[in-house]
Amino acid sequence: MTASKASATKNSASDKAVLRREILGARRPSNYFWALVTAIGGVGFFLSGLSSYLHTNLLPFSDLPAQLVFIPQGIAMAFYGVAAILLCTYLCLIVFWNVGGGYNEFDKSDDEARIYRQGFPGKNREIDLRYPLKDLLAVRAEIQEGLNPKRSLYLRIKGKGDIPLTRVGQPISLADLENQGAELARFLQVPLEGL
Repeated sequence: MTASKASATKNSASDKAVLRREILGARRPSNYFWALVTAIGGVGFFLSGLSSYLHTNLLPFSDLPAQLVFIPQGIAMAFYGVAAILLCTYLCLIVFWNVGGGYNEFDKSDDEARIYRQGFPGKNREIDLRYPLKDLLAVRAEIQEGLNPKRSLYLRIKGKGDIPLTRVGQPISLADLENQGAELARFLQVPLEGL
């Protein structure tokens, strides 16, 4: 019984020594939605263009595509269909590879900050940055409002500049940005700049 209590105490102490945040990459619900929409639209447009070329209805819910003139309407629809199918393929691949996904980990026991992200396949597929905690100078928040709002957290590192910590894409809420920035600055015992 005392061994389990000691183990539980050790685990809670190690939890306080490590701060880890998962970063959502391309596996966002919006990417799944747009891949599905472009797949349906692309196949529909392509089959419409092909129906006008073959003078045979390939779409079960409409007779109109077979009545279209192939040049210029049918060929334009086939072109838009191919473009949408290629866009769908791209979206499916980045979701499969989880481009941009990873984590930020700050470990006091190992005295190390680790920023890990996944990219496109190839020689530099994995980005794995490691820095000693003593080189971390500050946590910086950047807030830009307007037509294209931007809310991001950066880690200022001695001799390296600023490294982004938040995901790319939809900006996080101001309250989440403040909470995450304050928690990280408190954990690392560095100043929080920009708020």
